Formats: sequence, C-alpha cells, structure tokens
Amino acid sequence: MASRLHAFNRFELKYLVPVEEALEIRDELAQRMDWDRNSPVGGYGVWSLYYDTPQLRFYWEKIEGIKFRRKLRIRHYGDLDGVTDESPVCVEIKQRVNRVTQKRRIAIPYGMARHLCDHRQMIEHSAREGAFVQEVLDLVVRLDLRPTAITGYQREALVGRDADTGLRVTFDRRIRGRDRDFHFGIPSPENRFTIPPHLSVMEVKVNERTPHWITDLAARRNLNLIRVSKYVQSIEAFGLAPRSVFHINEADHLSSTPTPTDEPLHKQRTAHDAPMKAGAQ
Repeated sequence: MASRLHAFNRFELKYLVPVEEALEIRDELAQRMDWDRNSPVGGYGVWSLYYDTPQLRFYWEKIEGIKFRRKLRIRHYGDLDGVTDESPVCVEIKQRVNRVTQKRRIAIPYGMARHLCDHRQMIEHSAREGAFVQEVLDLVVRLDLRPTAITGYQREALVGRDADTGLRVTFDRRIRGRDRDFHFGIPSPENRFTIPPHLSVMEVKVNERTPHWITDLAARRNLNLIRVSKYVQSIEAFGLAPRSVFHINEADHLSSTPTPTDEPLHKQRTAHDAPMKAGAQ
C-alpha cells in the first residue's frame, strides 16, 4: 500500500483583521504571491472535528502555554454537502514544540477515520504509516479522547514565489463552530459564529524566517500579533470552559459594517448568552 502520510514543520503568525481590510491585504499580497492551486475564487471550506479528554486536557494545555502540546482532529476540505464514509479526510496530529508548529496527518476515507478515532480500532495501513496510526490509537485509548467541538470557516490561500517558496498566507472568515452533531454528513447542523463575522484571521506561515516585506506590511497597517485558536474559541463560546484572556469578545470588536446576519451586530446576543446562528454551511 502506498503511504498516505504527510508531515511538515513551520512557524505561524496570526493577526485579527476586519474582513474589508483583509481583502485589501489579500490583493496587495497577490502582487508578490501566487494563489494556492487548491484555492478557488471565494476560497474553500475547512471543517475540523477536534478530540479532547473529558477534562479538556488539550484546551487547558493551550491556555497554559505548555511548551509541548498536541491536538487530534479529523479535517475535511470543501463543503459538507454529501459527505459519506468514502469522502476523503485527514486524521491529523497538530503539535507545538516551543515556537514551532508541527503537523502530521494521514489522508484516508471518512469511514476509516471514524473507525480509528471513534471506534478505537486499528485500520489498514502501510508500513510507513504504522507509527502514526498507532500513535493516534494510543492517544484516543489512553487519554479517553472523544469528539468535543467542530470548527468551520472559509479560507483563501496564497503561496510564495521565487525566494519565498516556503511562505503561505491564509485568510479565514465566517469562523463557526458547534458542540454537538459531530458527524460531518449530518443534514442541516446548527453552527454559530465563534469569532465575530466581520473579522477574519490572517495567518502567515513560514518554514524559517518571515520575509521582511511581510513584516513591513504588518507594521504599515498596524497589525498586531494575536494568540487565537479556533478550537479554544469554540470551547469558550459554547460555555464548555470559562473564557480566557485570549478569547475574542464580540463586544471588543463592534463595527458599523453590516454582517452576514439579519440584524446589526450590536443588536445580536453575545456568544456567551446565545451564540449567533451561522447556518449549516
């Protein structure tokens, strides 16, 4: 069996940017970067099912800034309409070692991923994939991991060219989540915004150092680095844990710009009381 395993390391910088400004930055970057070949006009959906312990161990390791920490998730790229057991997904371990983000994942059918992570049973794999599959199974069984939250968003991606081939910049908007209905293929699930919909998360990802022209752009636009996790946002937005100092509060980012909801942002209830509905997709 050919190996479906993929692994990479990189540094990540995150910024919280109003959607309108993000579009301007994206167009400016497009003059020096190329569109990711997998990123169509308007972007593509990214949906992740996160696993955690009953005590939310992975959540608390993130909040406490543990130097070595891991997260397990199943990720699907694209719309959720028509997801079946044959749909391709990635089972992924994302870990942080000091300042370096490491990802290891295996691309397999959704049914096989659920067999491994939900039913806690070994799946067919190649010799090269064996260590990773065994690590996933060990984490799920030993830590009693279970589905905890789903996050979803629309992503546009650009990649560096020439001397910046290790550079990747993504813009994530309409960041949503849910704390139930964990099957990707469930019809009409109720997702809610976990980050105010007029804001997007811009991530700069590099293999080594950030190009000087990227840092110049961030300084010129007064972009501030933030510590934000979409998984953490979902955990806190749905009241599964108290809100941390890193939580993106809607009240702190009020804007007169219309949002993709029926009412102005200031008339909507906060996520703490009743998170904003975002619809199924």
